[in-house]
Amino acid sequence: MGSHLHCAHTPCAPPAPTGAKRTLTASGSQPSNGPEPGGQQLKTRTLSGMASKTTTTITPKRIAHSPSLQSLKKPIIPKEFGGKVPTVIRQRYLNLFIEECLKFCTSNQEAIEKALNEEKVAYDRSPSKNIYLNVAVNTLKKLRGLAPSTVPSLSKTSGRRVVSHEVVLGGRLATKTSFSLSRPSSPRVEDLKGAALYSRLKEYLLTQDQLKENGYPFPHPERPGGAVIFTAEEKRPKDSSCRTCCRCGTEYLVSSSGRCVRDEECYYHWGRLRRNRVAGGWETQYMCCSAAAGSVGCQVAKQHVQDGRKERLEGFVKTFEKELPGDTHPGIYALDCEMSYTTYGLELTRVTVVDTDVHVVYDTFVKPDNEIVDYNTRFSGVTEADLADTSVTLRDVQAVLLSMFSADTILIGHSLESDLLALKVIHSTVVDTSVLFPHRLGLPYKRSLRNLMADYLRQIIQDNVDGHSSSEDAGACMHLVIWKVREDAKTKR
Repeated sequence: MGSHLHCAHTPCAPPAPTGAKRTLTASGSQPSNGPEPGGQQLKTRTLSGMASKTTTTITPKRIAHSPSLQSLKKPIIPKEFGGKVPTVIRQRYLNLFIEECLKFCTSNQEAIEKALNEEKVAYDRSPSKNIYLNVAVNTLKKLRGLAPSTVPSLSKTSGRRVVSHEVVLGGRLATKTSFSLSRPSSPRVEDLKGAALYSRLKEYLLTQDQLKENGYPFPHPERPGGAVIFTAEEKRPKDSSCRTCCRCGTEYLVSSSGRCVRDEECYYHWGRLRRNRVAGGWETQYMCCSAAAGSVGCQVAKQHVQDGRKERLEGFVKTFEKELPGDTHPGIYALDCEMSYTTYGLELTRVTVVDTDVHVVYDTFVKPDNEIVDYNTRFSGVTEADLADTSVTLRDVQAVLLSMFSADTILIGHSLESDLLALKVIHSTVVDTSVLFPHRLGLPYKRSLRNLMADYLRQIIQDNVDGHSSSEDAGACMHLVIWKVREDAKTKR
């Protein structure tokens, strides 16, 4: 804007055609204040005539939205100590949102209000800075898609597309020239398929020591159908009728059927603890509500619940060897399970298996053996309606999986030991994304699948308020592993 005004009022020789075009833009957006001295007056009249002949090509919308962000009174995001996202980053994206909203909103006030709302939604949805950056990038792309000048074929976007930072920062030009928008939403495997991919993945299999230290189940040496876990066991109450709530840590009593003896609400935090820098040092806060460690829970449930998967290690089945034709491989699948709380503990309520093309090959809801006391919908995505007509049992699922897999089938998952415990399946040919992308502090800390997808693939998952999706999580694990194999292959060339 500044350069346009300077060009219009500097007494100099008539400019080149490109300069004239820029002068025309300035004169078209500002009315003349009177006759200009000398040659400048002639140039102004000439340009005014040119503008009068070309007014049909300038739409009213274009003129209405000509003011830039500098000419508006920008809303300022207040600074806060210990915020999960630095204020300067939030302010930068808010400014970008306003610029995009000005292109399609009917008034400046409407544009500012919409931009403020979009930024607040992005902030509220993001437990960390990295997640905020990716949510903000996707929001900015969405707003650019609403602008009238956006290429029509790019305005209809799916909810799960991979968007690079280069595309967002490049703006309109990048949408026309960047190859990343014309590729499929899933990372392509290229030549790594079938036996070639299977051979490459064998380098990433967990060792026996890694399986043990991550809590994978092994066959019990003496008890058929039993399993053993080599990680340190949690302390159990001496009384079998006394349990410890896995959400709030409160001890509670149960009857012989597993139901709570007393009606007692459970106050808990669903988010993990994290350390944040604050004025004068560090503070440990919950990611769900930013409350300090040890504070009363921000969520309330009707009763206490327990995990129970590591305490009752019976009813396990083991994948077995199978003879295969010479030109085939044992298979590669990603797997994810969802669980709900029953009077027993956490039990399987959904399982999904996808192949290397991220096609779902098996997906079913499962009716647990015991009465459900909490569907755990925030994380499982499973509701009462989902299980209303389900007759599939855990034994049915085990039979299907044993027919699909062999002992040499490569299973991919995130903290897959949790899923195998719910399935009561023993399998040791495993690629675990929580081990493949370890936490910088090591065990027992693990990075979440959501953060891994945001950091490495610039893709947001698990953002549905209705809970997680096992098919989405299984697909995410497959994407991550294939991406890792391809990236490692580049460094070996």
